[in-house]
Amino acid sequence: MELVHELISQYGYLIVFVNLILGLVGIPVPDEILLLAVGYLTKFGSLHYGYALIISFAGAFSGMFISFVVGKKAGQPLTRKLSKWLRVKEKSKKRVKKFMAKYGHLSILIGCFIPGFRQIISYFCGTSNMKMSVYTMYTSIGAFSWCLVFITVGRLIGHL
Repeated sequence: MELVHELISQYGYLIVFVNLILGLVGIPVPDEILLLAVGYLTKFGSLHYGYALIISFAGAFSGMFISFVVGKKAGQPLTRKLSKWLRVKEKSKKRVKKFMAKYGHLSILIGCFIPGFRQIISYFCGTSNMKMSVYTMYTSIGAFSWCLVFITVGRLIGHL
């Protein structure tokens, strides 16, 4: 937590934005922990709650949208090549596809709150030829809700 506070103090909103686009680059903590820390810091005035929410949403949405576009453009061939390199098992890919088939577009909203799943659901939405407008709508709602929940919980922890 101290490392997160130090990096945010030094780089501000930029580190939050970049980390949410790229994942664990920059701050070696999960995104959920990062957002809880951001919320906590808004309580003490290190960050502004509204700005933190907007920047976090922009980073999360951008990262998810990039994954969608890569999935849409590169498709299944890239999935096969990267699966071996990233050690993504066929069983995991089948679980994601089954989840998407079961919940449809809601899988994007639900997937935002499942660590690890959030990072790959966007790519699979792209490979499944989901319409960009539909994906954008559900991802916007999901990413904003995810950021709102975790930043707010972090802020509430600051009240304790």
